[in-house]
Amino acid sequence: MNPFVQDIKNQYKNGSVLIKLIFVNGTVFLGLHLFGLLVWFFRISDGSKLVVEWLALPADISQLLFKPWTIISYMFLHESFIHILFNMIVLYFGGTIFLNYLNGKKLVVTYLLGGLAGGLLYILAFNLLPIFSYVSTISIALGASASVMAILVAAATYVPNYIVRLMFLGEVKFKHIAIGYVILDVISIPQGNAGGHIAHLGGALFGFLYIQQLKKGKDFTLGFSRFLDYLKAFFMTQKKMKVVYKKQGKTKTDQAYNNQKADNQKKIDAILDKISKSGYDSLSAEEKAILFDASKK
Repeated sequence: MNPFVQDIKNQYKNGSVLIKLIFVNGTVFLGLHLFGLLVWFFRISDGSKLVVEWLALPADISQLLFKPWTIISYMFLHESFIHILFNMIVLYFGGTIFLNYLNGKKLVVTYLLGGLAGGLLYILAFNLLPIFSYVSTISIALGASASVMAILVAAATYVPNYIVRLMFLGEVKFKHIAIGYVILDVISIPQGNAGGHIAHLGGALFGFLYIQQLKKGKDFTLGFSRFLDYLKAFFMTQKKMKVVYKKQGKTKTDQAYNNQKADNQKKIDAILDKISKSGYDSLSAEEKAILFDASKK
């Protein structure tokens, strides 16, 4: 295997849950553009747009009913390099602090449920608020931003006074960074990409409520966490299963099997006796083959 590919494989295998989430986002981004390039070569159509239409979250509920998986797939989908780069930087930053105090399972739960919360708030806003009525049938959401905001706000809610050193700003409390992101999203809604900013706020709200309840000793995500455990156990079991091919023929009875085993042992004993008397070179090709097969069992 190519050393570069092997190194990436090892980093994914041995990396934290945070690294795995970043890898998944990067793989989807790379796959999207490689497929688009492949389709472009054959002048079929814009392959990237086909994938985006299939995986992005539509605001139109009638479309969502035919593509229910998009409520999950959208949070791993990015079109532009700047979009995924910024999201992954913030995810790594917030996720690293998150993992200093909470475990990897909670990080995955926050990512997924934060993305779900953001997606649902986006759908509700575009179907209930009059300002979005003219675009609700064509609007789509994509990107990990809602999930990233959930993790960032969750970590800031858990350790609000955690000190972060920022270039040009010096020491800043983590809660002020999170509040700044939320305010920026709120004031950016009427300026463009309203659906994205609304989804961010949904993720942020989930992250805040989740940690607030967790601090009180209440984890309302336990059911979802158990569901993830079930999925993991199921796929691990499927991975470990091996397919065994048996030669066609009648199944032997225990008596027949034992008789054949005894006959084989007699042949091996006779061959070993011959070796002790005349040496290995005295064996025929057939006897050597029998001895070789026996050594592999």
